[in-house]
Amino acid sequence: MDGQNLSVGRNLKIATFHLGSGMSDVLTTGVWNRIMISDLGFAATPISLLLALRYFLAPVGVWAGRMSDERTYFGFRRLFWVWLGRLMMVITIFSLGLATAQLARLGGTGHESAAFLWIVIALSMLLFSVGGAISGTNFLALIYDRAPEHQRGRAVGIVWTFLLLGFTVGGITFGILLPSKPLEQQAITGLSFAPDALQTMFIVVGLLFATLWLFSVLGEERRLTPAEAAQNQRQAEEGPRRTIAQELSLVWTSRPMRYFFFFLVISMFFAFSQDSVLEPFAGDVFGVSAQETNRFSAYWGLTAIVSTLVFIFWSRKNPRLSNTFMSQAGVAALIAAFAMFGAAAFLDARALLKPGLLVLGIGLGIWNVGALGLMMVMSPLGRAGTFLGFWTMAVTFARGGGVAVGGMVRDLWLNITGDMATAYGMVFVAGAIGLAISAYCLAQVNIKQFKAEMQGSTASIFAAAMD
Repeated sequence: MDGQNLSVGRNLKIATFHLGSGMSDVLTTGVWNRIMISDLGFAATPISLLLALRYFLAPVGVWAGRMSDERTYFGFRRLFWVWLGRLMMVITIFSLGLATAQLARLGGTGHESAAFLWIVIALSMLLFSVGGAISGTNFLALIYDRAPEHQRGRAVGIVWTFLLLGFTVGGITFGILLPSKPLEQQAITGLSFAPDALQTMFIVVGLLFATLWLFSVLGEERRLTPAEAAQNQRQAEEGPRRTIAQELSLVWTSRPMRYFFFFLVISMFFAFSQDSVLEPFAGDVFGVSAQETNRFSAYWGLTAIVSTLVFIFWSRKNPRLSNTFMSQAGVAALIAAFAMFGAAAFLDARALLKPGLLVLGIGLGIWNVGALGLMMVMSPLGRAGTFLGFWTMAVTFARGGGVAVGGMVRDLWLNITGDMATAYGMVFVAGAIGLAISAYCLAQVNIKQFKAEMQGSTASIFAAAMD
């Protein structure tokens, strides 16, 4: 089945995998952390560190991708890792929900069993992050294997759209499964939810995620016979043995890959430098209410979905809308959005906020589709798991760094100038400049040169990379 034509219907089926991924992200970073900090009163630092494990453990995905490149387990290359990782996530969703609900019943850390519950929570988040790393990389590799080259851009675009849909569907679903208690009851217990309802919600959504993750990729990879698996194993063992570092040194040896790496890291870093400051910017500078800023993600998220679907449709009709073109267009839109936010700050122009959010959504939608498609293109045949794991690790670290540094830049300029508008404005100016640099790097990526290198002299390039 690998490499055969991927119909839109099968593409939609595969994309439901990331419907569950988006919902699970909302469950941990949107629901669980709010409960632990706001309702149960725990410090934000340990909660944030547990949530950040998925960034720190991203290198595990590179290892899992390499393992799936080289050998099969139970006849599968990618599906073994995809289902193993998601099984770990489902189990830990159950344990996380049970432990958190029990903490809520105990009313905090005063009970003697609270320490044990915290151990369960910490181990749950650790295994949840490991499971996400090893399955996420190999899910991308599965799409690489499943779709022919000319369909990979459309394939990852639809998958990205379902990830965004997961954020919206998750918010609605969790609101239904975990209704707020009446205010008079909240005043008595100090909790906005019933612990039993919380426990039930985690169990229900865990089963829902298991169903989505099993169904989405079921039948999308052909299981090898024992003889085929043994033959593949012999070929892997008889071929040249290279370490992960030796293989990934190709990123620096090949000029197109080197500049693509720069583009990925720089664009991801600066695109998300606004993530931690955009809502506070509207509140601190323009006095926008929390109720209104809570809708910001809905504004840009819906626009991102629409722009993604439009460009996927257009790209099928017009071959000139390549992954490179969409990446360039997306970065240009992001630069425009950052310029609008900067102008809003320095010119006291609140009217630019909502248009800026819409342009931000357009840019994020197009840029993500193009960048994901280029990640597929820039992964050498036969090493897709390893390189897709590396690209994923790079963007994960860059995104986390951008979110953190955006807040630091705001604080730095606030200390220097004492002016809120200037402090936030400088974050957006820096973001626009950084995105412009990433656009220059993208312009240096020659896809034809890269393909010629891979087809004509792969062995010599790897040999040079190992010297």
